[in-house]
Amino acid sequence: MTSEKNFRFFRSSADRLALTYLSIIMLMSIGFSFVFYNTSTHQLGRQLPPREIINNGIIHNGFSTDVQGFFKKRISEGRHELLIKLLWLNVLTLGGGVVVSYLLARRTLLPIEEAMEAQTQFVSDASHELRTPLTAIRTSNEVALRKAKLSIEDAKNVIKQNIEDIIKLQSLTDDLLRLANNNDDSYVLSPIALQEIVGKAMNQVIAQAQAKDITVNDEVDNATVLGNKKALVQIITILLDNAIKYSDSKSTITLNSETKDRSIYLHIRDQGIGISEAALPHIFKRFYRADQSRSKDHRDGYGLGLSIAAKLAEQIDAEITVETTIKKGAVFTIILATA
Repeated sequence: MTSEKNFRFFRSSADRLALTYLSIIMLMSIGFSFVFYNTSTHQLGRQLPPREIINNGIIHNGFSTDVQGFFKKRISEGRHELLIKLLWLNVLTLGGGVVVSYLLARRTLLPIEEAMEAQTQFVSDASHELRTPLTAIRTSNEVALRKAKLSIEDAKNVIKQNIEDIIKLQSLTDDLLRLANNNDDSYVLSPIALQEIVGKAMNQVIAQAQAKDITVNDEVDNATVLGNKKALVQIITILLDNAIKYSDSKSTITLNSETKDRSIYLHIRDQGIGISEAALPHIFKRFYRADQSRSKDHRDGYGLGLSIAAKLAEQIDAEITVETTIKKGAVFTIILATA
């Protein structure tokens, strides 16, 4: 329903904008024609010979000719022919202007349309994701209120469940704020030690790795890259968090790097369950979660992490690629310029 409304809105907007463009084109064409016609007819009128050299007529080869009338007739014919040609020119301009105006209107509105559709989809997805923990909180509290007698243990369980759902809500709102803030292209690029940012990112996920008994190996070379420290730490943290989330217990995640053509390739390799070919093109989209393709178990998260990482990479002139094999793991690669 929302898509249909947006389509009707942009179609009517395109029609109005096209009409505006067409009006401008026709005003310019008619204005040009008016000026050209007046100027041309004025110049044609100047072709009449002065009266002092005309004596009612002349004799040429035995025939009497009215010079004044002859010139007036030719000038009138010239004006008429000029007017017809200008009218045809404006008709052709009108026909071509309709096509050109509509194409210009569509081209003008296309980025606006894409932005509004993305915003509408984002708000819809965010509302859906917010509704889930809110519904869980409301349901658990309503069930607790219906009980005639609520034991201390039951009350603690309700509070515990509420806290877990609130943590999820806080995580979601934090990610939404990150996405909003990441629309700012103000990241300053500077030379950074790759090992330093990898170390900071690993420190942020070490607790999650230990909880699943996952080993994280740092085999990154001592290289210097061109980037933004804050953004790069966040990108690597997101990719490590993603690797831990979709890896089995007692597995290994390895970080290594290599240099190719003045670029540093930072690889984050896990031994998880991989990503299906169907899900692969969508993993960097907002709120997309490939749970069904990656695991039958429930995975926490809202599908915003990889979207944030991709946006950050774009803003610091980096690139993220992924290679994967089902049941063998995935390799996310960050491509950075050498400093």
